Amino acid sequence: MKAALSLRMGQSLSMTPALQQAIRLLQLSSLDLELEIQQALDGNVMLERDEAEGTDDSAPAEIDEAADDTGVTVREGPEAEVFGDAEVLGESLPVDADWSDCCDLDPSPSSGTPNDELQQFLDANRSAARTLYDHLLEQLQLCELRGVMADIGLHLIDSVDAEGYLREFESVADDLRKRYGVSDAQIDEALETVQGFDPSGVAARDLRECLQLQLWNLSSRTPGATTALRLVEGHLARLPQTPDATLANQLKVSVSEIDHARTLIRSLQPHPGRPFMDHESNYVAPDVFVRRDKDRWQVSLNPAHRPKVRINSVYPQLIKRADASPDQKLMKGHLQEARQFIHALEARNETLLRVAQAIVESQRAFLEYGPEAMRPMVLRDISAQLGIHESTVSRATANKYMATPRGLFELKFFFSSHVSTTEGGTASATAIQAIIKRLVAAEPADQPLSDSALSDQILAEGIKVARRTVAKYREGLGIAPSHERRSVFS
Repeated sequence: MKAALSLRMGQSLSMTPALQQAIRLLQLSSLDLELEIQQALDGNVMLERDEAEGTDDSAPAEIDEAADDTGVTVREGPEAEVFGDAEVLGESLPVDADWSDCCDLDPSPSSGTPNDELQQFLDANRSAARTLYDHLLEQLQLCELRGVMADIGLHLIDSVDAEGYLREFESVADDLRKRYGVSDAQIDEALETVQGFDPSGVAARDLRECLQLQLWNLSSRTPGATTALRLVEGHLARLPQTPDATLANQLKVSVSEIDHARTLIRSLQPHPGRPFMDHESNYVAPDVFVRRDKDRWQVSLNPAHRPKVRINSVYPQLIKRADASPDQKLMKGHLQEARQFIHALEARNETLLRVAQAIVESQRAFLEYGPEAMRPMVLRDISAQLGIHESTVSRATANKYMATPRGLFELKFFFSSHVSTTEGGTASATAIQAIIKRLVAAEPADQPLSDSALSDQILAEGIKVARRTVAKYREGLGIAPSHERRSVFS
C-alpha cells in the first residue's frame, strides 16, 4: 500500500474543559454544588466569597470599581479602620510587650455573656435519644428480679429486636438452660416480668401475643375490650375477611360490639419498638420558588443556592505588575479558571431558571387545579421549546426541587408519559395516579375496589386504562391489592 497525504474538511464538536465544567455543574444538586464551590475556593486564590451580598446596603463604606489591563473588574474598598486605642497601644508599648500587659486574659467566671450561659445550660441538659434497650434496662433495674433471675431478664431484653418482638424465644430459652441451668418456670417468670414493662406489648413472641398483652393492660370497662380479646385469641387470622355479622353470630354478641372491638384493635400498636427506632429526617431545600402574583405565575431561584463568589480584588493587580515568571503563569492560570468557574455558575442558574419557567408554563393547570390536571410532558417538549438538547434538560432537572403552593416537588415529577382518552386526547400518568388515589380513598372499607373496578371507574371518567396499567400505577403508589386493603390495621 502506497502512503499518501490528503486534505479533508469536516466539522466536529470538541468538549473543552470549560464546557465539561459547565455540564458537570448543571447536573449537581444544591448540596453538591456548595461542595464544588468550596473546593474551588480552597484551590484557587483568585476566588473568594462575595460577602457584600449579605451586608446592609446602608453601610457607609464606599466601594470603587476599577478595571486593570487584564479585563477584570476589580472592587477596591477603603483601608481597614482602626478601632479603640490601637494606635496608642502600638506607640506606647515596648517591642517585647506581651498581651497580658494590656489585656485581661483570665476573666472571672461571672464575666460570661448571656450567650455563654445559655450554651452552658444547653450542654448540661443535652441528652441522647433513648433506645428500646436502654428503656427496658432501666425498668429491669427497678423491678424485683435479683440474682440469676435478673441475668435471665437481661438476656431476654438483649434478644428483643428493634420492633419490640422476642421472635427467637425458643433458641434463647435453650441457651438460658445451658448457661444458667434454670427451669422453664423460671424463664417464663422472667419473661412475664419483661412483658409487663413499657411499652405495652414488648417482648411478645408473635403478633397475637403482642395484641393480647396490650388488651390485658386495658381497663375492663373499655368498650369492646372483652370482645376484642376474644377476636385476637380465636379469629385474628381471618379477621380482615370475615364480615361483622358472621363474627357477631359466632361470638353471640351484637354487630355494634364487633365494630367497637375492631376499632379498638386498630388502635393498638403492632410494633411496640417503633417509637424508639431512629427516624432519619431528610430535609430538602428548594432550588426554585413558584408563587402566584394576581393572574401570573412567577418563577425565581432560591437566593441561598445562588453562587456568591467573585474574583479577588488584590491578586489581579499583582498580575499586572508581575514579570514573566512561573508565579505569573500560575496566577494567570488561576485567573482564567476563576473566570470560567463563575461563567459556568451563571450559565447553570440561567439554564435552570429557563427550564423551570418552561415547566411552569406547561403545567399551569396542575398548579391551579391539582394533580388530576397534570398534562403529559417529556423532556423533548421542553428542549424543543427552549432550543436546547434533551440531555441539557435532563441535567437541569436532576436532583432539583421546586417549591409551589401545592407543595415541594422534584422537577422530574412534572414529566410523565401519556395515556389516550376516549375522546382522542391524552392524559398524564400522574393524573391517572391521582385519580386512583382518590378512588381508593373513597372506596367502602368492607368492599375495596379491585384493579378491574378501578379501570372501569377511570374509563367512566373518559380515560381508557388497562387493568395491568392500573395495577402498575397502584403498586407504584404503594397501595396494596384489594384483598389486603381490608386489614384490621389502617
